[in-house]
Amino acid sequence: MPRILLVEDDTISQAYFRAVLEALPAAVDTVATQACALARAESSRHDLWLIDLTLPDGSGIDLLRRLRARWPQSPPALAHTADADPAVRAPALHAGFREVLVKPLATAELAGAVRSALAEAGGLPDWDNAAAAVALNHDPANIQALRRLFLEELPGARDEVLRSARRGDAGALRARLHRLQAGCGLVGARRLGAAVELLRRTPESRTALERFDHAARDLLG
Repeated sequence: MPRILLVEDDTISQAYFRAVLEALPAAVDTVATQACALARAESSRHDLWLIDLTLPDGSGIDLLRRLRARWPQSPPALAHTADADPAVRAPALHAGFREVLVKPLATAELAGAVRSALAEAGGLPDWDNAAAAVALNHDPANIQALRRLFLEELPGARDEVLRSARRGDAGALRARLHRLQAGCGLVGARRLGAAVELLRRTPESRTALERFDHAARDLLG
């Protein structure tokens, strides 16, 4: 299970973020200040840093710099803020945040951004057995049968996605990713599903396309 460091000083926002993140599922370490974030990062390895840009003892940008200085091989970082001003977003991206999320956040937006960041960092497992069990009524034989079918069809689906992306055919790419994402959810192909979601969000991104290709090839062995 991926572990996330959540830095947020508002108790209501803390509770909301924690509920969404734990439902992914993920383990969440919640702190309210720079000092506590540095101490918690010292004692635990995290797969993602989710940092408020305004903290009681400094800025989220300063915290990210301090974390990165201490841990050079750092996980991806997402910023969150209640300030929608573009002038706030640009310095955070320049400092190294992967994305700046503006509160209030819809559950799907928060979960999607976190899944994409974890997929990029390799912080998600290939198979989520618990999710597959829920989707397929806890029937192990059904899970295995559908996974076999999914893997048989995956090479063709992968080729279609790569061809559509390279041709710049946005409609065909979107349609194929939509079908593939539904299958990923049913069989619990968690890392591939996150890579599919990332590519749907950023179809022009070469990094997203490479992430999808790697996740598909890893599943195929």
